[in-house]
Amino acid sequence: MVALQACTGKDFRASDFTLHKKLNEVISPFDSTKMKVAIVHEWFVNYAGSEKVVEEILKVFPQADLFALVDFLADDERGFLGGRRARTSFIQRLPKARSAFRNYLPLMPLAIEQFDLSAYDLVISSNHAVAKGVITGPGQVHISYVHTPIRYAWDLQHQYLRESGLEKGIKAWIARLSLHYLRLWDSRTAHGVDAFLANSKYVARRIRKTYGRDSKVVYPPVDIARFKMRTDKEDFYLAASRMVAYKRMPMIVEAFAAMPKRQLVVIGDGPELERVKALARDARNVTVLGYQRTDVLADYMERARAFVFAAEEDFGIAPVEAQACGTPVIAYGAGGVRETVISSTNPERRTGLFFHKQTAEAVRNAVYEFEAAGEFRPESCRANAEQFSVEKFRQELRQAVGQLLATPGGREQ
Repeated sequence: MVALQACTGKDFRASDFTLHKKLNEVISPFDSTKMKVAIVHEWFVNYAGSEKVVEEILKVFPQADLFALVDFLADDERGFLGGRRARTSFIQRLPKARSAFRNYLPLMPLAIEQFDLSAYDLVISSNHAVAKGVITGPGQVHISYVHTPIRYAWDLQHQYLRESGLEKGIKAWIARLSLHYLRLWDSRTAHGVDAFLANSKYVARRIRKTYGRDSKVVYPPVDIARFKMRTDKEDFYLAASRMVAYKRMPMIVEAFAAMPKRQLVVIGDGPELERVKALARDARNVTVLGYQRTDVLADYMERARAFVFAAEEDFGIAPVEAQACGTPVIAYGAGGVRETVISSTNPERRTGLFFHKQTAEAVRNAVYEFEAAGEFRPESCRANAEQFSVEKFRQELRQAVGQLLATPGGREQ
């Protein structure tokens, strides 16, 4: 032990050395199948970006047990989980939980802490709300893959309250008090995480600002193989997204309605769909298709002249999928998209360009700039997208876990 301290300059405790020895026996060489693993996700109610991450974590740790606050997936929707069901919390059984489980946000810290994970060597939390708050002991390793810290409790609190109509009155003060205590809990539980993995450099900065912790960037898996690169593009632009406020889909439609010579196809469903349809009603150059199957979306992505993206995302899978089709991206220049789209004057490198205000005028100007810029090579778009493949995610996840488990004490030093 003294020699170990002298060589490393670190003060390891006997319990740390014992854990290090135990874990090395388990993972030397690193073999994920020899560990007892728990994967904790907030909720399973659909198949979106964070669920795709869980799907690939399960490919690396196929023996893992799943835990979630609620799991309301139908039997025919859980193929990405290998048919398995998550062990759920008491929120699963509360009134109207299926349709309004988010209303139980104040109870979620308590609920996540009730999972008994003491039997597991490795705990991986998939976190965008409270999953990282699970309780683990000193003989366990907890890695948290962070899609984002709790946005509505931290930097987006005021936007959340405003959009929820909670700026004034007693309900507003109850909401503010609840978010205040959620922030305290969220900060405290960061100490129970041995290592943070961030889904982008943008999120890594948010982790540093929120929790005061460094993190390793492991970009989310994008199923590049599902998309074909197409070089013969057609003369229309594509916007595809869930129709929720921060995606700014009505703004994109408004921009193209003022450019009647340019065609826009809009794909997606959600609360903003009727507003999008209303804006498009008098614009003959805008076609709103609503929800479409994945193969239909891929077909439009492959044929589109460019993909228009107006959200500020922590990562943003859709712009990468578009580039996998060889389709350049016109995007709002904030968040994770700045790491996935290359804006350059060099036609050999560039895969898109950015606009810097979330306004219809900024979108129009970006389209004009795009058309004046000349060639965007589909091959360059595809090559850039391949950096975010499923295979690369699995490789980097295994590497990150292996490095951490090889660290005495199981914690990043």
